[in-house]
Amino acid sequence: MRLILAVLCWAVWAVRAADIHAGPDDYRQFLGRLQAGDRLLLAPGDYLRGLPLQGLNGEAGRPILIEGLASGPPARFLARRGANTVSLVDVRHVVIRHLELDGQRLPVDAVKAEGHSRHAHFVTLEKLHIHDHDASQQSVGISTKCPAYGWVVRGNRIERVGTGMYFGDSDGSDPFVAGLIEDNHVSGTLGYNLQIKHQRGRPEGLPGAGQRHDTIIRRNFFGKETGANAGALARPNVLVGHWPLAGEGIEDRYLIYANLFWQNPTEALFQGEGNVALYNNVFVNRQGSAVNIRPHNDRPREVAVFHNTVLSRGRAIRVEPGLDNPHVPRVMLNLARSIDDASGAEAAARIPALPAASPGWPLSATDGLGGLDMPADETREILPPGLSSLPDADRDYAGRPRLSAIPGALVAPLDRLWPPEWPAP
Repeated sequence: MRLILAVLCWAVWAVRAADIHAGPDDYRQFLGRLQAGDRLLLAPGDYLRGLPLQGLNGEAGRPILIEGLASGPPARFLARRGANTVSLVDVRHVVIRHLELDGQRLPVDAVKAEGHSRHAHFVTLEKLHIHDHDASQQSVGISTKCPAYGWVVRGNRIERVGTGMYFGDSDGSDPFVAGLIEDNHVSGTLGYNLQIKHQRGRPEGLPGAGQRHDTIIRRNFFGKETGANAGALARPNVLVGHWPLAGEGIEDRYLIYANLFWQNPTEALFQGEGNVALYNNVFVNRQGSAVNIRPHNDRPREVAVFHNTVLSRGRAIRVEPGLDNPHVPRVMLNLARSIDDASGAEAAARIPALPAASPGWPLSATDGLGGLDMPADETREILPPGLSSLPDADRDYAGRPRLSAIPGALVAPLDRLWPPEWPAP
């Protein structure tokens, strides 16, 4: 009997879910009516009145989905003054994908979980093209200013914006927890490609209480070759802040792997503190340093930096534990060279200077990165179990199995350092 009732309930839910087709003239009338499982399918065209989403509650396995066409002419949302284009307030289990968000250089954000929202949980942003939100460094492609749990930010192209992604608030409130940031291409930002703010604590009622959470950042392109601010406004490509220093969240981790960090004329490529595992990444910076693990709002804690390939002009990998730090960072099996060294300068000279318009950017790993040699005695280290058990630690930057303790991110040359579907920076 229980099985029959469950099947009947599922059938009722399935009937309620609807596919709603809408266009630029009528889409707003459907936004407040969306229920779990509904899909709002947006026709190609220019949308001039934003996408304000308030009080939408999908369910696990039955999210509310809002999307344009997967290919062909886009549903293009044009920014307007005084309002963020995609505005999220008190939402759960919402998926937004296949939209173009054109900022028109206005001082607004493309996607924002608003500061007056109580929460924005289980939000998926996928295959969005976000561009020209660069009125200032404070204009952001994707931003959260309320407690945000379980976000998936996948396969988006973000370019010519003030800050690519900014999660959390400047004072450490409104935490961003258990996020998955993968397969994005972020370039041409004035400030950060990505920043995740430090956290003071966790509010009551946040999902996943009592568990350790990982925020995963993988297979992204973070590039700042052009357009970066200098001086006091200079920022790394990526900065991650510490987790709560006591109580809920103290053991949370950043797992950052298989990303390409590409150029920064004014700052380092990466800066972090707290609990960080940084592995299988490729870092290239002809003009500055690469990896800085150092105190910012607190200090590094459980830190592991391994199996990265680094080519930089300044310091390749720098770890500053801070004063009286009981945590011992683990730095091993990296392939690192500074351009100021003879070997690094020779490798850098082999990397072609490619124009931004070069289609596909076919950069061979053997031209500079795969050609770096490591002394034989530096290959004897073996990853301890605590590191070898991390996700994909047994594979290289390209996902190929590691059969020996070869240092660096690449176990063999690559035809490209980024997938062909990634656009040129």
